[in-house]
Amino acid sequence: MTLGAKRRGVKPNLYSVKIVIYTADMARRPNTARTRVRRTSNSAAPGRVGRKRSVLRTTGSNELAPYHHGALRDALLEAAERVLERDGLSGLTLRAVAREAGVSHAAPTHHFGDLTGLVSELAAIGFRQFNAAMASACNSATTPPSRALARPKAYVAYAQAHPGMYGLMFRTERLDYSRPSLREAAESSFAGLANAIGAMRQEQISGDALTIEQGAAIARAWSMVHGFTMLLLDGRLEDILERLPAGTTAEQLLEAILKSTVTGKLPA
Repeated sequence: MTLGAKRRGVKPNLYSVKIVIYTADMARRPNTARTRVRRTSNSAAPGRVGRKRSVLRTTGSNELAPYHHGALRDALLEAAERVLERDGLSGLTLRAVAREAGVSHAAPTHHFGDLTGLVSELAAIGFRQFNAAMASACNSATTPPSRALARPKAYVAYAQAHPGMYGLMFRTERLDYSRPSLREAAESSFAGLANAIGAMRQEQISGDALTIEQGAAIARAWSMVHGFTMLLLDGRLEDILERLPAGTTAEQLLEAILKSTVTGKLPA
């Protein structure tokens, strides 16, 4: 209320008077309320400092959980493998992978460029898993004959466990072998095959330069196991298996093929 208001006989504004009184009263009180607000604000600050930005993904229970940026690439590849095994290569698209991972449609493009980039990186993972499975099987074998059987049996077992991934690994027209990860993983797989054939032939085989006999031996072994695998995955061996003694499995049929092909060439 101003002096001018008094002189003109204007009645005081009761609301304004209350505000003035309240403000003066608060100024005399301990500053507990403001302190409490300040402490609450400050206590939240450390949690925000240095926190990684994240995107959200959906979990199996339809809840949202954070994916940190450092793990998003791996999460997309894991999602891509699930889509591949569930929906096949025709169902593997960038949008399908983004939906599976629960991220924006732009995320796969950001990390892989296009679908060829994504499937090429996925195939590289497949080859590394494939190579590790065969190496583990060979390392567990204790004799030359069992070692010769271990690698092709692990080859077929991997394909049965991961049919979508196996099919992708050998779809050359869909893959970009100029990508270092895929090229190195595929070369490692070929080197493992060449070394296995060299052991059977009791000679050193270089992956860079082959004789015609070495090339023929590698192609023969690969054709046999890959052909058997594709027939098995396509269900084309059922006609043979039904004619064999009851209970005969595809693995036993494969072992019989391998024994008749390779064990006679192995040292005792």
